Amino acid sequence: MTLSFELPEQLKIVRDKTKVDEIANRYHERILELDPAFATTVGRTGRETEYADYSPAGLKQYVDAARETLAELAEATPADRQDEITIDVMQERLGLIVEQDEAGLGFWELNPLATIPHEVRMVFDLMPQESAADHSNIVGRLENVAGALASFTETLEHYAKAGSVAAARQVRLLVEQFNDYGKDGGFFDDLAKAAIAADEGLADRATAAATSAKRAFTDLANYLQERLLPIAPEGDAVGEDRYRLHLRSFLGADVDLAETYRWGVAELDRIIAEQERVAGEIKEGASIAEAKEVLNSDPARKLHGTDALRDWMQRLSDEAVKALAGEHFVIAGPMQELECMIAPTQDGGIYYTGPSSDFKRPGRMWWSVPPGVTEFTTWAETSTVYHEGVPGHHLQIATATVMADSLNLYRSEGVWVSGHGEGWALYAERLMEEFGFLNDPGDRMGMLDAQRMRAARVVFDIGVHCGFEIPENWAEKIGHSGVWTADAGYEFLKQNLDIEEGNLQFEFHRYLGWPGQAPSYKVGQRVWEQLRDEALASGKSLKEFHTEALKLGTMGLDSLRRALA
Repeated sequence: MTLSFELPEQLKIVRDKTKVDEIANRYHERILELDPAFATTVGRTGRETEYADYSPAGLKQYVDAARETLAELAEATPADRQDEITIDVMQERLGLIVEQDEAGLGFWELNPLATIPHEVRMVFDLMPQESAADHSNIVGRLENVAGALASFTETLEHYAKAGSVAAARQVRLLVEQFNDYGKDGGFFDDLAKAAIAADEGLADRATAAATSAKRAFTDLANYLQERLLPIAPEGDAVGEDRYRLHLRSFLGADVDLAETYRWGVAELDRIIAEQERVAGEIKEGASIAEAKEVLNSDPARKLHGTDALRDWMQRLSDEAVKALAGEHFVIAGPMQELECMIAPTQDGGIYYTGPSSDFKRPGRMWWSVPPGVTEFTTWAETSTVYHEGVPGHHLQIATATVMADSLNLYRSEGVWVSGHGEGWALYAERLMEEFGFLNDPGDRMGMLDAQRMRAARVVFDIGVHCGFEIPENWAEKIGHSGVWTADAGYEFLKQNLDIEEGNLQFEFHRYLGWPGQAPSYKVGQRVWEQLRDEALASGKSLKEFHTEALKLGTMGLDSLRRALA
């Protein structure tokens, strides 16, 4: 890749390509070959209509690629410091792929947000829809949805015969979700309509393709209902051994579960105390709930309609980029472009998708608005814009993307570790408070609400999945004592996540079905803050630390510690 703009001096790494870079790039290209949807994600063209083979044989190829690349790395001699970092990162990530496979973990584990069928649907969000050729590609990929889901069903059946089936709660949830994907007049029909509007010659293919995709999701829902649900276990907890591997995959680090659990409890209590102080700034003597009522009743803090929401997001994002570029961070050329979008789905989440490798597709912040929701409160979401945009995910991903020529493709676009990425984004929210962007007590209350949710997730996730004891100070509040159960966890979340019941149910199910992911945000933030403090103590400036860390690309947190040492 050749950048179309001059890379700032602070981001330049002058070095020749090495044998280790060749190994890393070769592995990355192999994964792109195996996974055309991932190729779309990073902006590659040529296979826009295809999907991966999600059958057991197809998924085994990823494990084989990891094993073979690890063998190459074991024989490689690093030529420089960047090679040492690349080997460290790849050995940690690829070694974990092998270890999880040997432990029997895999794609049979279901959750309501991040399974292969979710990826099959979500890739359409990243496909251009500007020309007739673009829409022809979309129709072509629609035609292949059924094959992709059929191969995934093979994997579910393979594991089911071996006795590995996801928890019944997750199976029930996905039956409902995938039936919704398959309904008439929904997402796939909208894609077909857009294709026909762009090129009437696509009418027959587009209509048939949308019908096929809808039927495929309905068939998958029926398989889950009729085949898996009767044999699915009712228990939600995965146990310490399985949980430890899951958490490592999201952190890229080994942590002491008991110590991290205790820290999570203490951090939650600390944040609540901070919220109580901010509540008094909003209204003297007010409780947290009373302060939020004041904020929610303030007309100046309300937005009406999705157009106003999108415009507000874009304005806030643009202002942050302008204010932070130069003084606090290195943000140059197309890295400064962040497009705020209303998502085509209605799941209720807010998320970020990175730019293509050539930046022709910019980084985007998406807001998925639930049906019927037309009013939005700015105080609750100001810090979310910074989390998803700048200095959060967009700065992080855009910086890694421009480093492809200096490092290698695997380091710049081929690896994502939640503890590194989400930890950085949560750290970025606190940075914006330090930089004075959250001086308004309402906006600060919103940021603390987000921090409180992430701390509560550490307690819930580790506590429920590992069967730890409920802390004494929470037992009375939630009416449960002894070992954590899902029901006790739900009461705990109700007291700490100030969201609508539907969103609360979604979060509850997500944590139970995706062990280790939710705590990675707050644990990752903890590591980023530790590394920042160490850098400042060594005499580096904050900008120097941020620049040095971000231009390394995404990696596991233990690898990051070693890279910065």
